Amino acid sequence: MAAHRMERPRPAGGTAARTAAALVLAGAAAAAGFEGPAHAEPRPAPDRVRAEVAELYREAEVATEQYNGAREEARSAGRRLRALQDEAARRQARLNAAREALGSAAAAQYRGGGLDPVLQLVLSPDPDGHLDRAALAERAGSRQKAAVGRVRAQLREIERLRGAARVELASLASRQAELKRHRRMITGKLDAARALLSRLTPGQRAALADGTDRAAHAPADPGNGLAAPGSLTSRAPGPRAAEAVSYAYRKIGSPYVWGAAGPNAFDCSGLVQAAYRSAGVSLPRTTYAQIGAGRRVSRAELLPGDLVFFYSGISHVGLYVGDGRMLHAPNPSAPVRLAPVDHMPFAGATRVA
Repeated sequence: MAAHRMERPRPAGGTAARTAAALVLAGAAAAAGFEGPAHAEPRPAPDRVRAEVAELYREAEVATEQYNGAREEARSAGRRLRALQDEAARRQARLNAAREALGSAAAAQYRGGGLDPVLQLVLSPDPDGHLDRAALAERAGSRQKAAVGRVRAQLREIERLRGAARVELASLASRQAELKRHRRMITGKLDAARALLSRLTPGQRAALADGTDRAAHAPADPGNGLAAPGSLTSRAPGPRAAEAVSYAYRKIGSPYVWGAAGPNAFDCSGLVQAAYRSAGVSLPRTTYAQIGAGRRVSRAELLPGDLVFFYSGISHVGLYVGDGRMLHAPNPSAPVRLAPVDHMPFAGATRVA
């Protein structure tokens, strides 16, 4: 008889354990593969990024103009507050002097008082002199009453000035809080735009930044001193408009920085304001105020130096230079540059010089 071999005992649940282990390993491999570069999230389409970034920049520009307006209001409130405080301090000094004079007069009156004026006259060795002195005292009393009236009026005026200062202080605090809100909104929009751009290749980012009127762009070197063509400045409606165009040309390539108005960086309304400031023309700081600073002109009437505005909220402005083009500060991805006027939704134009 053949000897029977005894089977080696198998571990309990061996098949189930091996199956579980295989499943765990497979799951780990799948997870590693999902997280690995082979399954990385695909890069977004450049056109989609372009649209989303453009919208974020536009929203940031709206907030930037609101920030510029709030900053101007805060500065005005600060100036008014300082003027009120200075005037209150001057009036307080005059009030203190008047109070000291009244105190001295009251002390002298107290020291010389206590004797009836009739007895003073009877007992006086010089009745005529006493009568003269009494008349002088009566006149002095009248002047003292007038002085008291002036002190009271000064007190009321100082209180009025202090009340006005409290109002300006509250206005200043409100504007400062508004500035913080707009600053947070701007930085949030710009951070979101940077995050989107970081998902593009360097070549795609360069193409996105250079997507407006590529042939018309000057080299993006800040302060390159590019001269405005004489054919453009000669068509300006006046010497101040011509100087504004020349200034803006010299700033081609300067970086966009929100809230900046030169001399080395600009936002859109800051560039226009600085250009006309160089020509001796004072413009408001914000786009929505600049559009009301001159005479409105139609698109067909545009001349070099005219201010051209875009979007329904008047959130962007450029300086028209002729031939259907403008100089403007576009956004943080693009420096001051030439661009076609029809690159954005046209909202109106103003001639200020």
